[in-house]
Amino acid sequence: MATLCRDCLNEIAAARRCPLCGSPRVLSHDELFDLSIAHMDCDAFYASVEKRDNPELAGKPVIIGGGRRGVVSTACYVARIRGVRSAMPMFQALKLCPDAVIIKPRMDAYVEASRAIRAMMEELTPAIEPLSLDEAFLDMTGTARLHGKPPAVMLARLVRRMKTELGLTGSIGLSHNKFLAKVASDLDKPHGFSVIGEAETGAFLRDKPVGMIWGVGAATQAALDKAGIRSFSDLLRWEHTDLIARFGSMGDRLWHLARGQDKRRVSRHRPVKSISNETTFSDNTADAEILDGHIWRLAEKVADRAKAKEMAGRVVTLKLKRADHSLLSRRISLHDPTQLADRIYRTARALFDQVEHRSHYRLIGVGLSDLSNADGADMGGDLLDPGAAQRGRAERAADSIRSRFGEKAILKGRALR
Repeated sequence: MATLCRDCLNEIAAARRCPLCGSPRVLSHDELFDLSIAHMDCDAFYASVEKRDNPELAGKPVIIGGGRRGVVSTACYVARIRGVRSAMPMFQALKLCPDAVIIKPRMDAYVEASRAIRAMMEELTPAIEPLSLDEAFLDMTGTARLHGKPPAVMLARLVRRMKTELGLTGSIGLSHNKFLAKVASDLDKPHGFSVIGEAETGAFLRDKPVGMIWGVGAATQAALDKAGIRSFSDLLRWEHTDLIARFGSMGDRLWHLARGQDKRRVSRHRPVKSISNETTFSDNTADAEILDGHIWRLAEKVADRAKAKEMAGRVVTLKLKRADHSLLSRRISLHDPTQLADRIYRTARALFDQVEHRSHYRLIGVGLSDLSNADGADMGGDLLDPGAAQRGRAERAADSIRSRFGEKAILKGRALR
């Protein structure tokens, strides 16, 4: 059985502790040095960056998120032990953890840390598929000849470098495909390293809940539960054609995943299909002025991300979730692509004004899709809105001022609602 000490990175004989450095962080598996598809997930990334940058936070429960009416972006493991979870309303998180330190997100700091981690990954393999700032797939196939070490050793070295050079930790999942690598990375967090070999795949999955499948949300899980499918063993009892007839393309995917099959490649250039932001209210609201303020702020965030990616979109979407959790979505296609907050806001606000039977809402979101390169975006005039071009120039000027003097150098009145 292949055995690796994750601290001194030596290949050793199977043991509970490393005979060379005494570390208990020993990893043993029959296929350890044969597998090459990995998923790396940073541990409570935003909160870890904050604790690294402010040692006074060590040992304290830290929640990253907005004010009392906001939601939790992420929480450190101290807060998670108390029941705090991502996307939880802030008021609920504070009931569970009243002594938590609340910190507003510092995206610049998180992006900088993410880039440093990405640079370390680039030294291992060019086949990297980022999923977010704090997680990515890596395909290490064929890299053993380059590095003189199997992928497992190089991945252990990666997380050791993250700890010693950046003060951040991550968890590794190693397997023979992307689905199982992502499952593995969740098995031993934080600062973990888990392996799912090809020979053990069927036995490993058999009794696991289908909720483990990435992308199976509450609605899909409810549909599966209605069909009597709660575990992978339940899925295995269904014929391929029956799953497709019942669940469409998702049925085909479920049939293959139930058998641990995933042919997706690690794709370095995964296209961005849409840009969106949403916010959940701690108290449901029907106040049009409050909702208008949120539409503006969300439009600004979407525009900022589009500008950062040098992209523009032709389709603007407004998403509303009522108090009873029912969803309402409206979208409209523009004549030409945009990346301007003013134009996104005015379009989303017009969609909001079209909604009939106003009710109390618990969530609102704004999105931009049908994306393309930003070259030529927002160049055409609007005969129905002669002031659009002037507002566009003003927004570009405001962007320039913010880049020099900070995000709060210029604020629109509606953003304060």
